[in-house]
Amino acid sequence: MLRKLRTLIAAAAALVALPAAANTVDKIEDTSRLVAVGGSITEIVYALGEEGKLIARDSTGVYPPQALALPDVGYMRALSPEGVLSVEPSGILALEGSGPADALEVLKKASVPIVMVPDGFDREGIIAKIRTVGHAIGVEDKAAKLADEVDRQIREAQALTAKIAERKRVLFILSTQGGKLLASGTGTAADGIIAMAGGVNAVDGYAGYKQISDEAVIEARPDFVLMMDRGGEHDTAADQLLAHPAIAATPAGRNKAVIRMDGAYLLGFGPRTAAAARELATDLYGNALAN
Repeated sequence: MLRKLRTLIAAAAALVALPAAANTVDKIEDTSRLVAVGGSITEIVYALGEEGKLIARDSTGVYPPQALALPDVGYMRALSPEGVLSVEPSGILALEGSGPADALEVLKKASVPIVMVPDGFDREGIIAKIRTVGHAIGVEDKAAKLADEVDRQIREAQALTAKIAERKRVLFILSTQGGKLLASGTGTAADGIIAMAGGVNAVDGYAGYKQISDEAVIEARPDFVLMMDRGGEHDTAADQLLAHPAIAATPAGRNKAVIRMDGAYLLGFGPRTAAAARELATDLYGNALAN
């Protein structure tokens, strides 16, 4: 009861506090009780060997499996300030894009220091993310070693497709709810991983994830359809996807070329991204990688 009361008081005080920037920092002095908001941040903290400092994570923090034992403070894009503050953190590591904006403003104005971690969908973005987290929690040397290793792994993964002349066109579909296809344009994690694996995003006429018309799908001429392997009752089976008229009219549809990968692994842009890019490249090009 006392903890809940303190949480409510802190959240209420934050609403009337001074400008948000006051508690947005680049380094957290007391790292004993950290909350990680963003699955890749959770992964990085574990990869740094600093998981003992974590007391909570958001719902996207699903790897490594041990992280699932930590309290879940909610989805990173639908945070409740009360939920985050209820675990009494000494600091918050939040991935850029966390929200909603009003919840983030409350957290920024609260008495808990928060580090906003940049999120870039390329090799440089991952390295910057690792170094930012390492600096934020005072383990710069560990972060430098991890960043160097991840950099090496990504360069090796990208080298696999360096000599591929004919690039495969890949259509990433986020959802198929109601028969409407929500596909990735440019500037997304899906766009980034496709490029890292040596493919070409089949859709480049818009940025972000948007609903795409059947005509646009057909015109995109994807060689492969890429999707997250969510599992559960809301997942879309491959045969259902291939039965969609627009997909069926594409090279991917005719060849039944659908790739499914775990979402956190595929789109996380963290320590495992090199492995994800290598796996995707293998799915796209197979034996051609050996040439």
